[in-house]
Amino acid sequence: MDLLGDWWTPLVLREAFYGIKRFDEFQQELGIARNTLADRLRRLVDEGLMEKRSYQQDPVRYDYVLTEMGSDFFGVLAAMNGWGNRWLAGEQGAPVVFHHDRCGHQGEPEVVCGECKEPMTAADTHPRMGPGYPPHLAERPDIRHRFTP
Repeated sequence: MDLLGDWWTPLVLREAFYGIKRFDEFQQELGIARNTLADRLRRLVDEGLMEKRSYQQDPVRYDYVLTEMGSDFFGVLAAMNGWGNRWLAGEQGAPVVFHHDRCGHQGEPEVVCGECKEPMTAADTHPRMGPGYPPHLAERPDIRHRFTP
């Protein structure tokens, strides 16, 4: 959440999924201030979600393209889109739907268990500390309580 703590960052990533690559295109589509966009793109590159690829030498200009890590963010945007379609869509229906190229159908994003492939919901899914949880936090009683079954 530190990386995505502002509303512009997911919007920049969304535009990248729509095929936007160039600074001016991002700026035009989002109506974002140039300095804010430059900051968000720099942060996305620094964090590994996007990379800069030179497409012009004089002056040097770059495309901003999703990395594998950035492409993996699709599930987050799809889940947010699904939530918006369910709770915020007007009478005309969902403003953005997903066409699944593999099966040829229009589908709703769903979070499923990687093992049993059944849907995961807040009612039947609970967080647990993983092996990479910071030890200094894992010792705190309030944190341990959060992860107690």
